[in-house]
Amino acid sequence: MQRFSTVVMDTSTLLSSPSSSSSSSLSPYPFHKRSIFTTATSSSSFKEDTYFLSQLKSSENKSLQELKNKLNSIASSGESNNNNDYYSMWGIPLLTGTENADVILLKFLRARDFRVSDSLAMLLKSLSWRKEFGADAIVGEELGFKDLEGVVAYMQGYDREGHPVCYNDYGVFKDKGMYGKVFGGGGDGGDDEEKLNKFLRWRVQVLERGIKLLNFKPGGVNSLIQVTDLKDMPKRELRVASNHILSLFQDNYPEMVARKIFINVPWYFSVLYSMFCPFLTPRTKSKFVISKEGNAAETLYKFIRPEDIPVRYGGLSRTSDLQNGPPKPASEFTVKGGEKVNIQIEGIESGASITWDIVVGGWDLEYSAEFVPNEEGSYTIAVERARKVEASEEAIHNTFTSKESGKLVLSVDNSACRKKKVAAYRYFVQLNN
Repeated sequence: MQRFSTVVMDTSTLLSSPSSSSSSSLSPYPFHKRSIFTTATSSSSFKEDTYFLSQLKSSENKSLQELKNKLNSIASSGESNNNNDYYSMWGIPLLTGTENADVILLKFLRARDFRVSDSLAMLLKSLSWRKEFGADAIVGEELGFKDLEGVVAYMQGYDREGHPVCYNDYGVFKDKGMYGKVFGGGGDGGDDEEKLNKFLRWRVQVLERGIKLLNFKPGGVNSLIQVTDLKDMPKRELRVASNHILSLFQDNYPEMVARKIFINVPWYFSVLYSMFCPFLTPRTKSKFVISKEGNAAETLYKFIRPEDIPVRYGGLSRTSDLQNGPPKPASEFTVKGGEKVNIQIEGIESGASITWDIVVGGWDLEYSAEFVPNEEGSYTIAVERARKVEASEEAIHNTFTSKESGKLVLSVDNSACRKKKVAAYRYFVQLNN
């Protein structure tokens, strides 16, 4: 038996003056007369460091002070380098004793379980690498990978806790022509070393751009979220590049990732993960989120709002939208198996234009949109005729200008499927002259 749910919206709550002849207003969190609004919650047990010294154990505080003393001693003696500018990372001097410096030092300590000697060795090695690699100035370099930006590795949006999100998708390298263009050779150790090094510089550049968005303050946002799409990833060909990237990031960017989300995970990856999982520390395991193929939207909605998720993964964020300031907030809902949901947007005045975005994660259901005039006897207008939306389709974006007052009804019909699906929509109304 088919179930129906209705969400009723009223555009009059959006407009500062209903009689205004020319205005535009968007719906940040639309009022629901009968709401099925739901918000996904995080299921991860990972607890990120706050970097407040008052919350450290006495032994950890002691290790921090010891690391600072040893670093200052080395800098004063000129044992490594007597230039104070040398002892800085991401524009933060490490010898000043500021809370910003403490955040960075604590990251290196955490990475080595607060073993001071090991942490100091890691820090000094990383400082040397940054100077040799030119990491501080890499953000401004032109490396010639414009066709990979927004596709292979890119920063886009924030998670629900304010962490910048970095997306990684190496499936494009399944195409041998693209692979050869970027890496040369045929992979598996036969790559062109110069091209490989150039790609590594670009990948570090993407990460450094993300790090510029961090606070480096106690209680602030001090790490990123990484989302890695494993669909079509040519694991054999990318083995060399992947190993280099992993090594660089582990050695020089400790505790920079709060959560690692793997989406479109093939079955063999899950098997491999279950094999090496027992050897991971509880802290490392708590950062991992594994999501099988077809569940990308459902997984990402738990951590990231839909307006910040790229449309390719079941969200509402398009690259073109990023030029227009912060994303317009969306409302979330779920479509249960066997259920049809109607979203009614009421209070649309004559001559008004309404623009909307709507998406259902993994679609594979029927969608339609119609305008229902208020005046009795007027005909309902099929704005978008009912059609099956394929699983691979992205968010729907459309605009309708009404010739009379009424309401817009967006319908998603999941009656042919038993699976519950996450969904989101947003809209804004503009009154025209």
